[in-house]
Amino acid sequence: MKKLLGYIKFGVLFLLIVLLYAFTTARNHERKIEEIKVEFIEEQSPYVNETMVNKLLIQNQNRATSVGKEILALNKVEKQLDQHEMIQNSDVYLSVDGKLKVSIRQRTPIARVDAVTPFYVDTKGEIMPLSNNYSAHVPLVYNVSEREVSEIFPLLKEIREDEFLKRHVVSVYRNRQGNYELGFRVYAFKVNFGKAENLKSKVSNFKAFYKKAIKDKNLKEYRTISLQFRNQVVCTKK
Repeated sequence: MKKLLGYIKFGVLFLLIVLLYAFTTARNHERKIEEIKVEFIEEQSPYVNETMVNKLLIQNQNRATSVGKEILALNKVEKQLDQHEMIQNSDVYLSVDGKLKVSIRQRTPIARVDAVTPFYVDTKGEIMPLSNNYSAHVPLVYNVSEREVSEIFPLLKEIREDEFLKRHVVSVYRNRQGNYELGFRVYAFKVNFGKAENLKSKVSNFKAFYKKAIKDKNLKEYRTISLQFRNQVVCTKK
């Protein structure tokens, strides 16, 4: 008798667990997303903002907060966000309290190309459109087409990653011979950098020259500074 009673208790308990699971699952399916929380990874300029992200989350003309969890395809949402021209990657997930959380990493421009249709070059060397929300404070590049971006990218990357160049270089011009000229923020001289090659050596030579010229207080005397010749800095005075 006791054994039979034990089986009955176990059966009732199992039935209660099944019913509770079914009830919880049904309630969870019926729940709506209560809130959308957008987080931008790292401190970045606002090329996209929370309002723009919310618009990208709209499905079937309704806000994402009105969409039941059972019909919200998170992978699809991520894919749509990642296709946005200003977004590098995104992560979309649901929290247990019914919040849709979106982490956004924006693309980062390192130079702006002055073309018929201007564009940015990003940290991966890819073309990036201008933003209606914000204008990046990056060097301006002249006389470079889209097909020449891969050629100039190593130089732009070097300017971006070198604190001295990043602080001082405001323009890059490509001449007919495919040589590059750097324009500086403070001084009127031009730096003839030559081809986008031997970058570390050229930058090191220029820094050594610059340091000595600052000490001698004669930087304003120069019109051009050429780094085209191997291990040399050739200067032309005004």
